[in-house]
Amino acid sequence: MTSEQLFYDKKTGFDRLTKSDKTAMQAYAEGYKAFLDAGKTERDAVKEMVKRAESKGFRAWTRDDTLKAGDKIYQVNRNKGITLAVIGKKSLREGVRLTAAHLDAPRIDIRTVPLYEDGGMAYFKTHYYGGIKKYQWTAIPLELRGVVCVCHNGQVKKVEVSVGAKPDDPKFVITDLLPHLATEQMSKKATEVVKGEGLNVLIGSVPSDTGDDKCTEKVKLAIMEHLNREYGMVEADFLSAELCCVPAWNACDIGFDRSFVGAYGHDDRVCSYTAATAMLDLKGTPAHTCVCLLVDKEETGSDGVTGMQSRAFDTLMDDLCRAQDVLPGECLENSVCLSADVCNAFDPNFPEVSEKRNDAKINCGFALVKYTGARGKSGTSDATAELMARIRCIFDKANVIWQTGQLGKVDQGGGGTVAMYLANRNIDTVDAGVPVLSMHAPFEVIAKLDLYMAYKGFSAFYKD
Repeated sequence: MTSEQLFYDKKTGFDRLTKSDKTAMQAYAEGYKAFLDAGKTERDAVKEMVKRAESKGFRAWTRDDTLKAGDKIYQVNRNKGITLAVIGKKSLREGVRLTAAHLDAPRIDIRTVPLYEDGGMAYFKTHYYGGIKKYQWTAIPLELRGVVCVCHNGQVKKVEVSVGAKPDDPKFVITDLLPHLATEQMSKKATEVVKGEGLNVLIGSVPSDTGDDKCTEKVKLAIMEHLNREYGMVEADFLSAELCCVPAWNACDIGFDRSFVGAYGHDDRVCSYTAATAMLDLKGTPAHTCVCLLVDKEETGSDGVTGMQSRAFDTLMDDLCRAQDVLPGECLENSVCLSADVCNAFDPNFPEVSEKRNDAKINCGFALVKYTGARGKSGTSDATAELMARIRCIFDKANVIWQTGQLGKVDQGGGGTVAMYLANRNIDTVDAGVPVLSMHAPFEVIAKLDLYMAYKGFSAFYKD
């Protein structure tokens, strides 16, 4: 055998792309960009996914409904997570083909008592969400998105808020210090250049002219008057609100050749979108039941009622199994899961943190990640050799361009995914995702080739 046959090498996928794949890749990227622009929060992403699922014949399902092979169903978890499923020909006793990804992304959350006035300007106090470099969130345009549950006379009304997405909308900003006065600031560690308490969002400066002479905070008053007119809010309603600031720019092509997509929220909406659309596009009835689980709270540890550690997934699987008179434990132990989360892409600008032989590379395809975690593999499920071989064969048979990936040098840092929470349920699980440049920045970058190969990979997995 030759060295080409014997050696493993991460080669660019462009040499292996078919003509039809090249055309399909560009079209698929356009749909993905539209999804990113519509779903900049987990709530918005769920809403957009419901629209797309219903357009493909999926219906909302409850435990009282019957199930038969070929049924396409979905279930929403508190408007912040969604599970899609296509019922297969085989009994759930033989397990499901499960994909799991997360819809949340790092952002700037608005606090429960956020509004204040200082220096003739009005601000929102914030609390950042997820692992971010705080200085990256200053001096960029921001949108305000979320919901407010307004309480009035004992009645609750939920109001949706979206300001900054439309071209003529105002935007918001966290200001930064001018370099002329930043000698002390620029001598600090990057973690201290901007403090968490300094991420205050500028929202206005015109004082109220309503003649409230007793009020000493006229700019704050003007903001509350505006919020009251627009949403029926009083200040106490911030206590029952979920508002956040996200970057006010749309997904776009990057590079002269348009080979990349730049956007906010690739982590992990790129895997959520590819896993979900692969299921929505399934033709016919699959052999095994296919389940796509899109959750919240991964960026903060997967806790809470909408996170992967919630019992919501177990309850749904219990209900599905009960409909077929199957023991849930028997179903899970025979299931296989692709934990769909992004991985870091090797960046030539920062080679010192990478391990070239093992880190994923841009344009080399869908990445299988045997283990994540930190240093001594802390916080990982570490997929078995048998499972890795099984998934490799599925991808090869379907002509999926794929590679392997890890998270940089061993002692450099690390991170985790939802994989271990699924593996802990006795489900064979391996991480698989799209390589990302500038991960967790307000503007991340992925390659269209890798995006499309993730879609093909998930499609092949569901059909296995």
